[in-house]
Amino acid sequence: MKQLIFDERGARRVAAAALVAAGLLLAACGSSSSGTGSGAGGGNTPGTGGTMNGNAMKGPVANATVTAFALTNGAKGAQLATAPTDGQGHFTMEMGTYSGSVLLEMHGGTYIDEATNGTMGMGSGDVMTAVVPGFAAGSSGTVMVTPLTSMAQTMARGMSGGMTDANITAANGAVGSYFDVDDVLHTMPMDPLVQGSGTGATQAMKNYGMSMAAVSQYAHAVGMTVSSSGMVTAMMDDASDGVLNGMMGSTPIDMAGMGGMMGGGMMGSTMMPARSGTSGLASSMMQFVGSSMNRSGVPMSEMQPLIDKLNGSSGALH
Repeated sequence: MKQLIFDERGARRVAAAALVAAGLLLAACGSSSSGTGSGAGGGNTPGTGGTMNGNAMKGPVANATVTAFALTNGAKGAQLATAPTDGQGHFTMEMGTYSGSVLLEMHGGTYIDEATNGTMGMGSGDVMTAVVPGFAAGSSGTVMVTPLTSMAQTMARGMSGGMTDANITAANGAVGSYFDVDDVLHTMPMDPLVQGSGTGATQAMKNYGMSMAAVSQYAHAVGMTVSSSGMVTAMMDDASDGVLNGMMGSTPIDMAGMGGMMGGGMMGSTMMPARSGTSGLASSMMQFVGSSMNRSGVPMSEMQPLIDKLNGSSGALH
């Protein structure tokens, strides 16, 4: 009888151990993300390394592809991971054991344009970017990929030494200071197309959202009927030398064909005046805030300080 009891208990223990092992295997399979990643030494085991979470915002950009790259000596290096965005612009990538600065590039996808409330696709030649300094192995970070982070990325790339940690931090800070957003990399922009979104939002979140809406409003004003992402590309080019003056160094920015513009034009021309990144954005922000497209509940009085600042700016990002 004792032998029978022992055998029954032993069998039960073996069966229980098998169930536990199966459960652990299922949990491990369920923990992997849709992204792929690689550590500093090669392959990545999902769930055991670092994770990069983020939001692609121009309005939320759905069904886009976000790719992470290592930065080597201030320049774009090896691909680390890639992931799609969901309907709200969210993405998650497994970063493996990688440690160091990261360049994020977002291509494709669709968004609701703030100025027109219409669905637009990112232009085939357009991209939104962000640069993240000092990503630590095994950490979990949440970052934004927006028109403002894109401007900061091109500014950092154009600085002496390229996209070093120091230059990335300086450029992100300079663009944030210009638009009165304390942290363009980690502050969630308010979406002004969402009813009542200004309730509970900080002033930095409001400034962030309205600045992006102003970019779309400006694109609409100059005839970018196909995609306002063309204006993001133009603003990235404009920010590359650290001054929003319609120039890349001494060369006017060519707008030909961007966003479906008929006839194109130069940023330094009458159509795209040199002050497009200053008084042009100020006028566009004022127009958007006062329009029916602004559903946030944020009144003109709350945006007037930033409008006045942009209107009187020299365009220098510092």
